[in-house]
Amino acid sequence: MITVDHRGGIAVVTLDRPDRHNAIDRAMRDQLRAAWGEFRMSTDVRVVILTGAGDKAFCTGLDRSWVVPQPPSPYTIDDPLIDIGPKSADLWKPVIAAVNGMACGGAFYLLAECEFAIAADHASFFDPHTTYGMVSAFESIGMAQRMPYGEVMRMSLMGTAERIGARRAYEIGLVSELVPSAGLLDAAMEAARVIASYPTEAVQGTVRAVWSARAATRSLALAGAPQLIKLGNLPPEQQAALFRDRSGDHRVR
Repeated sequence: MITVDHRGGIAVVTLDRPDRHNAIDRAMRDQLRAAWGEFRMSTDVRVVILTGAGDKAFCTGLDRSWVVPQPPSPYTIDDPLIDIGPKSADLWKPVIAAVNGMACGGAFYLLAECEFAIAADHASFFDPHTTYGMVSAFESIGMAQRMPYGEVMRMSLMGTAERIGARRAYEIGLVSELVPSAGLLDAAMEAARVIASYPTEAVQGTVRAVWSARAATRSLALAGAPQLIKLGNLPPEQQAALFRDRSGDHRVR
């Protein structure tokens, strides 16, 4: 589930499944879609902060207990997370990510559509797809527009063997500010209050203008992603076997 806390023109959206490391199930997916739609129509919400419950994880992507049936066609897939981000809902009010703990896999659908991220000093980022026999396409395409090419490629290829620590994420521009965990939401609120104090038409126009600078490239890249996933993914049962045999060994850089 998600929770929404309204604070004077700022909506704080919390991914609230800490027992599952804030992994996204069908209910959370549907609630996120609905929330973006409500903010789009609201005259009260001017800025959104997106965070996760607890201090272990921002979001760990798709909940693996959610089985999503796939069409037999080799030319398409049904991706349940493809439209969970704010831009996919045509929301042009700024969204600030407050990253507390792990952010991995499907979390990048959300991070790719936020304006910027502030991270707790224990945050970490990684992409587990290749480890479990899956193509990282939608997620890595989104991150390729937020990180240097070599960094997103290394993260995508190293899988669970390596995590990008908060300091490294700041150095490469993935996050714009590092703060102690206890001050994360306060730091995000400080930035949000400044932005919310400005005329919302100018703010939204700026968000849309900057987004348009990369939208065409992103659209072209995403168009080929379903075929790459169809061709490169192991069968689900083999993915599941790799996931069951996973170890917790990784290094943080």
